[in-house]
Amino acid sequence: MALQEQLDRFKKQQERCQSTLSGIAASKSVSKSTPKFTPAPAASIARPLAPAVKFSNDTERLQHINSIRKSPVGAQIKRVIDLLLETRQAFTPEQINEACYVDINSNKAVYDSLRNNPKVHYDGRRFSYKSKHDLKDKNQLLYLIRKFPEGIAVIDLKDAYPSVMEDLQALKASGQVWLLSNFDSQEDIAYPNDPRIQIKVDDDLKQLFREIELPRDMLDVEKDLQKNGMKPATNTAKRRANAQHVASSKPKPKKKKQEISKRTKLTNAHLPELFKN
Repeated sequence: MALQEQLDRFKKQQERCQSTLSGIAASKSVSKSTPKFTPAPAASIARPLAPAVKFSNDTERLQHINSIRKSPVGAQIKRVIDLLLETRQAFTPEQINEACYVDINSNKAVYDSLRNNPKVHYDGRRFSYKSKHDLKDKNQLLYLIRKFPEGIAVIDLKDAYPSVMEDLQALKASGQVWLLSNFDSQEDIAYPNDPRIQIKVDDDLKQLFREIELPRDMLDVEKDLQKNGMKPATNTAKRRANAQHVASSKPKPKKKKQEISKRTKLTNAHLPELFKN
């Protein structure tokens, strides 16, 4: 209410200023039309009047603040949580009011909702962002993933700290974790790539896996993978075409001419005429 009263007083002051400026301009035009005064030079007549003072910028700012404070409680809470998430700093209610124009002290519903929000930590004086997992760096991220052999949803890790997604991709590139998509929810799941971890698989799942009959030709396997939205790791058609090209262009090996060595047994059986006499 206090802000609305300030806006009303400000609008009245603006109207009074505008009427004063209009009266001054009208009096000047009347004085110029009186014949007893000497006409002004042409240069002064052509000179434009000074622009009127504008108060629109401050008015728009006050209207913006008023619209935020009159918005629903959920919208105001979102503004505060976005501020805490982006800055990763702790704010007092006064600092929050200065940063995003949400007056927590004057709105009990917003104050109570922030105190009980699972994404907000309140120490009695300041509000700060609270992620689901308290992580600081890549080593702590890898340690957490290894505690979930059955996988952990990436969406639960996204807000741990600002560079968590870059560290997750780095762990994937180094082969320390796997990132697989869940076809039902289309969400990525992070799995630890550690051979020491024992993963328990249900017997029903094992039996179902053994009962699946796979095509004998790798071309058919790759086609089935593509139908289910997966990219095959091999390209059998290309590999076979390259192998056929190499086989056709490779020259046939020449038959090696037999050479006489010290171990070769020499006979004259092919010269019978030497033994006639």
